[in-house]
Amino acid sequence: MRLCLDDGRQSAHGRPAVAEAQARGRHRPQGVGQGLTLTRQPESAIYRRGKKPRPRENRMRRVLLISLAAVVAFFGFGSNGIAQTVKVGAVVPLTGRYAALGGQVKTGYEIAVQQINAAGGVTVGGKKLQIEMTMLDDESDPTKTVARLETFATQGVVAYLGGAGSDLHAAAASIGDKNKIPYLGIAFALHSIHKQGLRYLFSPFPKSPDLTNETFVFLDALIPAAHRPRKVALFLERTDWGKEMGGLWESAAKKHAYQIAASGEYAPGSKDFSDLILKAKSAGAEAVLALPSPPDGMTIVKQMKELDFNAKVNMFIRAADPPVWSQNLSKDGDYVLLTPGWHFAAGYPKVAELNEAHQKLFNRPSDPLVGPSYACLQILADAVTRAKTLDRDKLRDAIAATKMTTVVGPVQFRSDGTGEVKVFVLQWLKGKQELVWPKEFATAPFGYPAPAFSQR
Repeated sequence: MRLCLDDGRQSAHGRPAVAEAQARGRHRPQGVGQGLTLTRQPESAIYRRGKKPRPRENRMRRVLLISLAAVVAFFGFGSNGIAQTVKVGAVVPLTGRYAALGGQVKTGYEIAVQQINAAGGVTVGGKKLQIEMTMLDDESDPTKTVARLETFATQGVVAYLGGAGSDLHAAAASIGDKNKIPYLGIAFALHSIHKQGLRYLFSPFPKSPDLTNETFVFLDALIPAAHRPRKVALFLERTDWGKEMGGLWESAAKKHAYQIAASGEYAPGSKDFSDLILKAKSAGAEAVLALPSPPDGMTIVKQMKELDFNAKVNMFIRAADPPVWSQNLSKDGDYVLLTPGWHFAAGYPKVAELNEAHQKLFNRPSDPLVGPSYACLQILADAVTRAKTLDRDKLRDAIAATKMTTVVGPVQFRSDGTGEVKVFVLQWLKGKQELVWPKEFATAPFGYPAPAFSQR
């Protein structure tokens, strides 16, 4: 007997999530428990030895067999005790303040799963298995991030995939160690998460020390010394990440002979940034370095224009990552720098295939966070193949030993789980995200100095 349980969210046509999204024009997380199959042994097997059981014993044995089969199927194994799929649980912010970022992460995960499975899946001990990914929305709420991960822990996943936003990852990171499930996460730069001695956390994404140092390496490399924006203003979100980035930017600025002319904090979700802006303007700041969420970043730019504050360099890490930045700000959003971890022009293997898939779905090349999220699945598939097993401890060790080239370039992990990866600097120019650093992949020259808002 085969009993199939489905929560009702499976596509009526059995199409993958990416194809279904294209048909419907929107994305939706796959339901938990889709395609769950429970298998019971034939009744004749009960009577092979000994006396025929009494009716009550017969019923009890039937219940036991069904229960055991259910547990085996639930954790991704067939009736022979061998895994049928590689079960992965992804928790991503599809709604809430990080929805724009989470949408990119979701797309990267889904395209990667589709392409890996289409190529035959993942080899585990000589057998090809498909990746079975279930995705849940945490609504940009750290409490729900943790709850969703704990739900997956009961479902036998062999790995977690994280979402976007340092505070969400900060809440989630320890869950991997608690449940001994490897956690791969991108779209967060908070370095302090990796200082907690967590063994199951891995992030192939630039961290705060990488970003803050590369900020000034980039400026020094592309701007002659006499024309560099020496006076810098810091607009810092009042969060752990804001504090971390502020301290590191100050240290890096001093090392590269820049001056912090103004620095201030704001609460996430603030509506009035005029105090920060006017202080920076009064101090003669030539560059603004900030790390707001997309909604906060767009509000800051609008108020900078209103208050006639025109910096030569504006770096808005995170805020300028999604396409909605240019859609909402138009020309006012141009000349802003971002460091999202990747650009579709990076000349690495599989980038062309990824861009082609993204183009078919959205009529544009891949968005910045699509690359790093795709890379997470490349790393996981490679680790499973090398581990030759779905044992989560051995899989963790295989991920730690990663040394491969992904769509974001060469990746290997330090002992604290941070990735040794390249830092990409992009800039919005004429409504497009152009790659301006590193120079070998640049799609456009660095737009400097940024013209005044009134002259665009």
